[in-house]
Amino acid sequence: MRIGLGINYAGGFKDVAAEVADLESAGIDIVFVPEAYSFDAVSALGYLAACTERVQLASGILQIYTRTPTLTAMTAAGLDYVSDGRFILGLGASGPQVIEGFHGVPYDAPIARTREIIDICRRVWRREALEFEGEHYTIPLPADRGTGLGKSLKLINHPVRERIPILLAALGPKNVELAAEAAEGWQPIFYLPEKAGEVWGDALAAGQAKRDPALGPLEVYASPVLAIGDDVEPLREFVKPHVALYIGGMGAKEKNFYHRLATRYGYGAQADRIQELYLAGEKDAAAKAVPDELIRDISLIGPAGFVKERVQAFRESGVTVLNVVPIAATTADRVKLIEQLRDLTNE
Repeated sequence: MRIGLGINYAGGFKDVAAEVADLESAGIDIVFVPEAYSFDAVSALGYLAACTERVQLASGILQIYTRTPTLTAMTAAGLDYVSDGRFILGLGASGPQVIEGFHGVPYDAPIARTREIIDICRRVWRREALEFEGEHYTIPLPADRGTGLGKSLKLINHPVRERIPILLAALGPKNVELAAEAAEGWQPIFYLPEKAGEVWGDALAAGQAKRDPALGPLEVYASPVLAIGDDVEPLREFVKPHVALYIGGMGAKEKNFYHRLATRYGYGAQADRIQELYLAGEKDAAAKAVPDELIRDISLIGPAGFVKERVQAFRESGVTVLNVVPIAATTADRVKLIEQLRDLTNE
């Protein structure tokens, strides 16, 4: 089982780079750079590529609406080049708040767009003369929609790899099915091992039935919060505001993917209460309404023995990468946590 870590996108990434180098020495396998509505992820990824040697670098995630498919492909090829073949292209739809509220782009047809983007990216990396006609993207633009001067082009540079791994962040059944069919990796959020098969098993099976064997086995990336020690259980309270934000405030009341997920986990009544409180502006109360059991089961927070048991539960449910969020005040403490987790995953 590999170990990943997402950097904090709210701060500057120059300070993060030195820490990532230390984490690389401690055994971290993958570093994820998020992109919400802060600094772009690509700048940070390029910077980290120059400051690291072994660790894989992943976008976590590039939003499918904010770049053209070919720019996404060009960017991935460029990052794969500067990192000597260490880049993973994480893609996702994000949500209407960010896409429409910050970018001013309609949030529509996420599944169909994602499928077409994956196809276009792989054609670009193979340096094909690009001719694509889909429901949402047509390349080159036909004469009746442009100047009539467009012609098929192929990427000038030769990519390091013609198959850069693609990771999809997905929650809904159709999105998860697409990830299992067409991507090298799948990243859910708030992953609960004991419920994963019940919630996503059918979608994963349907996608894998159509999967090209050349893609290899599907990598599954879970993202638990991490703290190891005999007195760390109170730190679970720090996870609750983040979970409440998603269950309560990410999306309209009738269209919140994370509320649906909590409901499918068996916490429907609690999810309704969290959402009611959050949308009423009572964020602290919403956080307190998050069930203790949910936080316990989606996190790796507790004594070493407990964390070891939970790591095994994640592994048995199909997780191949633990993309952890360490709770620690200093670089040294975060490095120590990664070293401890590495030891537990190797036992």
